[in-house]
Amino acid sequence: MNREAFQHEHGIIGKSVEMREIADIIQQVAPTDITVLITGESGVGKEVVARALHAASTRAKKPLVTVNCGAIPEGLIESELFGHEKGSFTSAVETRKGYFEIADGGTVFLDEIGEMPLSTQVKLLRVLENGEYMRVGSSSPRTSDARVIAATNKTLEQEVQQKRFRPDLYFRLRSVNIVIPPLRNRREDIPVLIEQFIKEFSQKNNIEFQGFMNDATQVLMNYHWPGNVRELRNVIESILVLEKGKRVTEDNVQKYLQSAPVYGVERNLPVALNKSVEQAERELIYRALVDLKSDIIELKQILAHGGVVQVEDSAVAERNGGGNGTLSLDDMERRLIMKALDKHHGNRRLAAQDLNISERTLYRKIKEFGLDE
Repeated sequence: MNREAFQHEHGIIGKSVEMREIADIIQQVAPTDITVLITGESGVGKEVVARALHAASTRAKKPLVTVNCGAIPEGLIESELFGHEKGSFTSAVETRKGYFEIADGGTVFLDEIGEMPLSTQVKLLRVLENGEYMRVGSSSPRTSDARVIAATNKTLEQEVQQKRFRPDLYFRLRSVNIVIPPLRNRREDIPVLIEQFIKEFSQKNNIEFQGFMNDATQVLMNYHWPGNVRELRNVIESILVLEKGKRVTEDNVQKYLQSAPVYGVERNLPVALNKSVEQAERELIYRALVDLKSDIIELKQILAHGGVVQVEDSAVAERNGGGNGTLSLDDMERRLIMKALDKHHGNRRLAAQDLNISERTLYRKIKEFGLDE
């Protein structure tokens, strides 16, 4: 069925029936104060939906406060959410408002809600039930009229079963559950998103884009997009900057994709079964490192032609049949983290997104490998 593309007034764009349904839900739910849970894989656009809900609500003129629950250390998250009194702990040199106080009358968007500690979940439930909370170090209850929108890429039902998430909070959060499908399951949205990203980025950076050849467009349509809309945006921005002045071909596009696309079939991505989160994330890092090998080889060849590089990395040499050195998984993980931090000039949030791990895991790894010294 041929459907017209649409653009919601608050930023939701697409062509698929799934995105139209989400836009309709936003219109119905936004004017109310009901709690909304947004679920979907990393990079599908959960924050875009949260912002649309706030912008279409009666609270639009009040603050929207976004909280990344996975980026805040466990010992500080209650202080960040609810505030603290002066002297309530060692570094509390002054009284501080929390996010619920700042967002009074507006909206609190709790991203990565599945990372919230159980002890904090109890206090969040109280806010959802009657609006009450207490600053850390205070015995006086306060109230907040902040609407709560939460998001997660985890399956909260499984988290409840594993006793990592409170069932009462889960049922309270999912009054309305907006599920955003991965981009590979709504491919008809890809051309619409590409057009939007080209328009936004070319105008912002004064870039004249020559467009895609048909074969290049087909590659983008058939790629599995493990990073979803976020990855698509990054790829389009990279192409506009680095292929400026060209009409982009299939070969040009392939350079910016993680691996070769699968044509005509759905890609079956590996699923971590009966594995710890840490083990699964280590394997993701390992696979990402392997995917970088072609870029490393190409860079070394370029430098070698200038007479600079004399020694080949042992891990690359081994994978290419030369040399006998090996690197442990820890060594490769450490190198990839260092590379991501260097790429983003020490910005840990962006580095964690690049590595497809939570900021909390990245902080732990940085400490484990002594990279914060």
